[in-house]
Parts: sequence; C-alpha cells; structure tokens
Amino acid sequence: MATGIRAFWRTAFLVLLPLSAHAQVADWQPVEQVSTYGITGDSAVSLYASIGERGPKVGAQVRAIAHTDFKLTWTRQYTPQPDGSCRITVARPKLIITYMLPKPAVTLAADLKTKWDVFIAGVRKHEAVHGVMITDMVREIERVSLAISTPNDPKCARLRTDLQTKLGEISKAQRQRSADFDKMELSNGGNVHQLILQLVNGK
Repeated sequence: MATGIRAFWRTAFLVLLPLSAHAQVADWQPVEQVSTYGITGDSAVSLYASIGERGPKVGAQVRAIAHTDFKLTWTRQYTPQPDGSCRITVARPKLIITYMLPKPAVTLAADLKTKWDVFIAGVRKHEAVHGVMITDMVREIERVSLAISTPNDPKCARLRTDLQTKLGEISKAQRQRSADFDKMELSNGGNVHQLILQLVNGK
C-alpha cells in the first residue's frame, strides 16, 4: 500500500515431460511467521498516520501498511540418465513466509480497539493471500523442476541453465499476479480501500 492518507501496500514454460518414476515429490508445507512494527496513536487517524511513518518501505520512498516476504532454499539432485540426458530427481523446498504487520504500542481504548481489530483482521486476510501465491509459486517450481529433462547433457550443465530461465518466468508471473491482486484490493471500493475508510472515517 502507499501512504499519505492515501492507501499504501506492497508485498510475485517449455513442454513438460511426465514425472520420472524416480523423481521425488516432497511432502512439505511452508513455515509461516508474523513479525510486527510498532505504531502509536490514540485515534484511528493518528494510528494510520503512524503506519505511514513507520511501515516497511517499498522502494526508496513509499511505505506499506503490511508486507509479505519469504525465504526459499532448495535441495536438488541433478541425475544423469543412462541415455545421456539429465533430470532433477530431487527438488525439496524449504519455504519460510513472514508477514510484517503493524501493532499499536499501547493498549487502545475499547471503541478504537474494536475498529482496529476489524482493520488488522482484514490486513491479515489480504497478506495471507500473498502467502498462498508464494506457496503456489514454489509448488510450480517444484513441478517444473521434476518434469524437465535435457538430452545429451551428461554433466547436467544445460539443465541448470534451462532451469534458471524457467524460474525467472515463474517468479515474474508470481510478481505480476501479486501486483494485480494489490491493484484490485486498493482500487476504489476494493477490500483494502474499504478497510482504510472504515478505520479512519468509520465508513
């Protein structure tokens, strides 16, 4: 999301072959965690203004209300095949998704807390969708990794290069999907736009 009292937010194929009988599809789930940054204020407007001052940065100048980030590492096994081709037979991800959310530094008055709870629940729901998109991306990477094969590649050099190209395409598609979702949510009448209005104006 972008700040101001304007809304602000942030946050993301070749022909595939059937999976080899030796390819190992991992049974995994992402690790999800929440971190917070402190905000201050004794009114909805002052809380929102504090978010604009302290929220995570998106680019050089714009700050966000919340942000979903991730750390992804892989265990891969590149396996030369008897016919001289190469396949990836193990592609096991470790995905950690972190949701950065605002948190009031002091206890809020009862009526303000009620409004805040509605707002932050909506923000959490929005960021959870980004988490699903990231997880979908990783599962697509896993699928593609285990499906590709390069002929005449006994040292698996060309497969590594081809995989990097595919990963770039998948990552780009995820970023576009995420950006499209934010644009929809932040547009006039969108879910996040409504959350902001309800918090600040009680509308």
